[in-house]
Amino acid sequence: MNGDGKRLPVEAGPPRGSPSLPRKLAGFGMLGLGLLGMVLPVLQGFLFLALGLFILRDQYDWARAGMTRLRMRFPRQIEGVEAMEARLVGWSRRQGERLRRLLP
Repeated sequence: MNGDGKRLPVEAGPPRGSPSLPRKLAGFGMLGLGLLGMVLPVLQGFLFLALGLFILRDQYDWARAGMTRLRMRFPRQIEGVEAMEARLVGWSRRQGERLRRLLP
């Protein structure tokens, strides 16, 4: 909910991939580090919470709602992170194709 008491829109959409155990572990691990970072002065809690939500946004509705809130608050930064994700996915696909060509 925002300050007016209205519910924030949640981007609907089917999950892009099947939830994998490593992705869940990474996402929940980031959320755990974020919670620790909220009380420990040496960790950046908000950064780890945002990364955890980013990783889990395709598998869980509550994470997607959290990302929607972050997108409304920090639109330019979220767009930058999503663009970086797209570049990394493209790079990893190109590397996989190169390996398939090199290996018989």
